[in-house]
Amino acid sequence: MATAFLHTGSPDDFPEASLDSIIMEWFSNLMESTSAIHVHLATRLRDLRAESGMTLDGLSERTGVSRSMISLIERGESSPTAAVLDKLAAGLGVTLASLFAERDSREAAPLARRADQRVWRDPDSGYLRRNLSAPGFPSPIELVEVIMPPGARVGYDTGHRASVVHQQIWIVEGEIELTLGEETYRLGTGDCLSMRLDRPTLFRNRTDRPARYLVALATDARGGTGSQR
Repeated sequence: MATAFLHTGSPDDFPEASLDSIIMEWFSNLMESTSAIHVHLATRLRDLRAESGMTLDGLSERTGVSRSMISLIERGESSPTAAVLDKLAAGLGVTLASLFAERDSREAAPLARRADQRVWRDPDSGYLRRNLSAPGFPSPIELVEVIMPPGARVGYDTGHRASVVHQQIWIVEGEIELTLGEETYRLGTGDCLSMRLDRPTLFRNRTDRPARYLVALATDARGGTGSQR
């Protein structure tokens, strides 16, 4: 199934069952790793907050996420939504994808095997995301694979970020509608949109089939006061 990921033919070249098979694979990985991901997010958020020197109250004030919610997430007692995690990531000066990664290390392996890539499901929209990049390997680029269920919507109302984050969305299968600030783009298979994460963003799948797309992110700390990790 991984070989189909980089296929660039027409939509008719994708068997209808292929995406269903991929979703089943992802859910299988998800069932095995949900608890581990909650523990990872809790530890990662605590560490990033400590590194930034922020208190719970300080991060709450910066992000608009309640102190009690942040505390629950850091104790691994809450299943935060993608929107909440994005607010916390922006407040900490990192990307959402980096919350699922490891601390950068020179000893980190540069290869991320498919079976070892973290899969996470947004409890609000049901969308699935897989971190493709090698965890902890120092790189200015992060790659994420996303499956958006039919009728799902995911909104990120975070605007200003400490660092300039560049993002490109490449649609592998299906269609999505992406609203960036006041601009709306309808993206189909093979389309690629370049953008900066400096305005509220809304993803919608208005079709009756899942959509799968690749997200590539690069952080330029020179454009702000923060850093990626």
